[in-house]
Amino acid sequence: MVVNFSLLSQTSNICREVKLSSSNVFSGIAIRRYALALYELSKENNELEKAEIEVNAIKNLIKSNSEFRNMIASPTIDKTDQINALKRLSENFGFTKTFKNFLAFIASKRRLFFLNEILNSFLNLTSLNRGEIKVKLISSKELNSEEIEKIKKDLESDYGSKLNINYAYDPKLLGGLVVQIGSIMIDTSIKSKLQKYEQIMSKN
Repeated sequence: MVVNFSLLSQTSNICREVKLSSSNVFSGIAIRRYALALYELSKENNELEKAEIEVNAIKNLIKSNSEFRNMIASPTIDKTDQINALKRLSENFGFTKTFKNFLAFIASKRRLFFLNEILNSFLNLTSLNRGEIKVKLISSKELNSEEIEKIKKDLESDYGSKLNINYAYDPKLLGGLVVQIGSIMIDTSIKSKLQKYEQIMSKN
């Protein structure tokens, strides 16, 4: 399969460098452009589902592996070394050629320090394509995947729409749950369900 990265080359041309405190600021518009390029390339090659899995794999690696975080964030590491490291990583994970080449392209443009933001933007695009509503869920007790899925299904039943849960554990939260759907906080019609979840959490 031959991957056409002309869209990515065009994308790189819209990145404008702005000096702020002697640092270059990477445009949020450019982040979305790179994400859109990955989205359209993956869609063109019928690899959107695979791309989501691969994107989440890299995001998990960024979160869990300090050595990898340092590698993509460091401006002192030669970009050739970064590209080679990403190629080895892609082979180990069995990434598609599209995603492997995309990572190498980002490295060649010295944009790896914003890789996580680009991947987040890509996931937002896939979520919007499925007609999902973004939901922010925060709990004072760390929830497992089954608990999160149960909350998701209950909320989907209440709102009649697919939801994309962005979950965060915050031990500093003073008990219970915080749920925000889009720009709207949970209304009184489902407070009883939140109280039920809180009771379940207090028993565990």
